[in-house]
Amino acid sequence: MALDPDKLLKLRLETRQRVERSATILYALGVGATELPFVYEEGLRALPTMAVTMAYPGFVWRNLNLGVDWQRVLHGETSVVLHAPLPVEGEVVGHTTFGPIFDKGADKGAVAYQTREIYLADGTHIATVCNGTFLRGDGGFGGTSEGQPKPHRIPDRSPDIALALPTATNQALIYRLSGDLNPLHIDPAVAHAAGFRKPILHGLASYGVVGRAILSVLCGNVPERLKRLDVRFSSPVFPGETIRTEIWRESAGRAVFRAVCDEREQTILNNGYVEFA
Repeated sequence: MALDPDKLLKLRLETRQRVERSATILYALGVGATELPFVYEEGLRALPTMAVTMAYPGFVWRNLNLGVDWQRVLHGETSVVLHAPLPVEGEVVGHTTFGPIFDKGADKGAVAYQTREIYLADGTHIATVCNGTFLRGDGGFGGTSEGQPKPHRIPDRSPDIALALPTATNQALIYRLSGDLNPLHIDPAVAHAAGFRKPILHGLASYGVVGRAILSVLCGNVPERLKRLDVRFSSPVFPGETIRTEIWRESAGRAVFRAVCDEREQTILNNGYVEFA
């Protein structure tokens, strides 16, 4: 069975989720947070990057019988735009659509985008989450490779500021409880089949760690100040490694960044872009 791009582009998914305070705390723990406002029920605040888990439709590449070689799927990029503060509890509704899809060729795979608009039950639009997924085994379906979004450019100079944050050896085991149950992050056999020596950390867990660094350095840990956070995923992180976020200020309320694995000096997130108040 091969990828059917027309079927994918016609998909419209609605997902509803009841967010509990315990889930808000669990997400924060899953991205390594220890600050009391994010892990203590008294005065609890939601990390802005938690939007990636809200009304999540699940691992669609495996669950919806789309003909995708799901074991070779990699998360390519993510953009989150915050329209209003995230709730620490309450019902949220997500509307997910797919496209565009770019065909890189039979030997290079495809890139598919999906966009989830997230609302409170009263209709308040709180976030837009856009993910780009690299379907390594699904190119050559006859599409085009033209028009893929251009990455944000990283300056050719030393960063203005950097912050290193550790991950725990059991980080993926905690993060998956926020909804991303892809076995790549827990099952050694699945990780080996995908070409990794052991299970890797979820890309969105790394994204959450970097989001914490951005929130601390640029926003004083005030969630409402973070307005947008874009990244491209360039290399996996293994649980237990340290993620160093390097930031370049561009203008008032705008900066670019990348993240590096301290132990290997390997760039793991690149072409990052942030907007903040």
